[in-house]
Amino acid sequence: MNSPIAIPAQVRVEATRRNLAAVRAELAKRGVDALVVPRADEYLGEYIPAHNERLRWLSGFTGSAGSVVVTADRAAIFVDGRYTVQVRRQVSAEDFSFHHLLDEPPVPWLAETLPAGSRVLVDPRMFSLDWFDATARRLEASAIELVADTDNPIDRCWDNRPEEQVAEALCLGEEYSGEHSAAKRQRLGEVVGAAGADAALIFAPDSISWLLNLRGRDVPRMPVVLSYAMLAADGSMQVVVDPRRIPDGAQTHVGEGVTFLDPADGEGLLRSFSNTTVMADPATANAWSQQQLRAGGAKLLAAEDPVQLAKACKNPVELAGSREAHRRDAVAVIRFLAWLDVEVDAGRLHDEATLADRLGSLRVEVSGYQEPSFDTISAAAANGAMCHYNHLDNEPALLESGSLYLVDSGGQYIDGTTDITRTVPIGSPSAEMRELFTLVLKGHIALDSMLFPPGTTGTHLDVLARQFLWQSGRDYDHGTGHGVGVFLGVHEGPQRIAKLWNATALKPGMIVSNEPGYYRDGAFGIRCENLVVVSEANDLAHERPMLGFEALTLVPFDRRLIDASALSAAERDWINAYHDRVAREIAPLLSDSETRAWLDAATAEL
Repeated sequence: MNSPIAIPAQVRVEATRRNLAAVRAELAKRGVDALVVPRADEYLGEYIPAHNERLRWLSGFTGSAGSVVVTADRAAIFVDGRYTVQVRRQVSAEDFSFHHLLDEPPVPWLAETLPAGSRVLVDPRMFSLDWFDATARRLEASAIELVADTDNPIDRCWDNRPEEQVAEALCLGEEYSGEHSAAKRQRLGEVVGAAGADAALIFAPDSISWLLNLRGRDVPRMPVVLSYAMLAADGSMQVVVDPRRIPDGAQTHVGEGVTFLDPADGEGLLRSFSNTTVMADPATANAWSQQQLRAGGAKLLAAEDPVQLAKACKNPVELAGSREAHRRDAVAVIRFLAWLDVEVDAGRLHDEATLADRLGSLRVEVSGYQEPSFDTISAAAANGAMCHYNHLDNEPALLESGSLYLVDSGGQYIDGTTDITRTVPIGSPSAEMRELFTLVLKGHIALDSMLFPPGTTGTHLDVLARQFLWQSGRDYDHGTGHGVGVFLGVHEGPQRIAKLWNATALKPGMIVSNEPGYYRDGAFGIRCENLVVVSEANDLAHERPMLGFEALTLVPFDRRLIDASALSAAERDWINAYHDRVAREIAPLLSDSETRAWLDAATAEL
């Protein structure tokens, strides 16, 4: 049996200790007692370029969320439930204490650890204004000072830091976007004006990329143009962006009313909005940008980024493109699963990297493919218990006969973004594996099948996916669904389906994932994920307007893991109808008879 690496490699530990020592020396030189390092850069996005991976450089942790606190004699790392297993395999317990990001967050830990009179340093570009202001108040109550400094200590200590990648953006035509930038800006400018603001700080790069119909090439897996902007109520827009990212013809592409400014002029732009009311989202825009607006005399109106909801509700062109992208993507995934079965039956148990590369090579052959939408989670056996496992972080494990293989992957296409997870038995699955997979699948079906009235949020629906696991005394430590963009972020807001309260109602055109799971540390992981679009459920028998979900993902669930005896008649009908749809829509797109035969068997009626 291939056991995951239990402790960080010694070379990684030694590098971490050198980095910690360098940072502590820098803090001592500045006369501060602690440093808070989030897994973030100045844009506060999930995906950040290599030259901004400060938390990874300091700790060795590669997850997508977390924080590190460094003091003169202690270091602590804080992660959420997705990474409690991974962090102990990547980060040295001799150098860091481990904490849950939500149950015991960094700021109370600091208040309890540091004596009165201490000074805590943060880079205000790396935190939201909400976090910064709340932290300043909390630490002040313990007589601890929060010190803001954009001269980041890690940047001073990081030798051989990767170079920033800068490439020209892509101008996305209306045949993919469905709406000209000028129309979008006019529509959103009216929202800003109606809120009583003169302008809005648009800080999320995906919001700006969507508004301008541009797609970037600088952040792996996230095709955004790194930038921030001020959107006026009249629809005009000033965009702070490295000019090397703006291609020839971009000015004509975006239309009148857009001015591109060099990053060196960004502070001056923000400080120029004196005696105006500026809408800004204190939860998603960094503290520094809003502090500059305040310093210039602007009145901040706290409000959500007005672009996020508009972007989340896809127009008919975007939805049509997404459906086509998912059909083409299904061909690649089905070809991979058919190949995998042949390999396993022949006794060729490949490692996780080989499998991920094979799937990636099949996607490259698909028309419109640009890049992965995230690093493929190719997880054999026990590695599947780590929700966001990455085989590149350690020696890739081999498939294990009698266990499970979890593969979560996706592609960025010119007309859509995909994200799919399938769980595959390697050899004969145990009865318990089939039982657990079926519980997860039943939750997936319950959520997918539900009709709900307008005004319903993802939080209202989350329990549907967990109910069967809960009834058996089980659960999973991640959300059930996240928003997905169109040739943009594979994770986008403002909607999501999760236990944690989300106030955004699900609306027609929103794309979300449906991905309940189950994870047993040291053994295996199970996840059943499709992307779905919120649609109107038109039925004259309904007394009220209702909404429902339409599946975009069209790949069969593994019948070998389904305990049909544990399904209700309605659940069995759902599986059979879904598999029939997969066969009807995807079989004609398959060019080889072997894969078509595999699909026929994989979609056979239960």
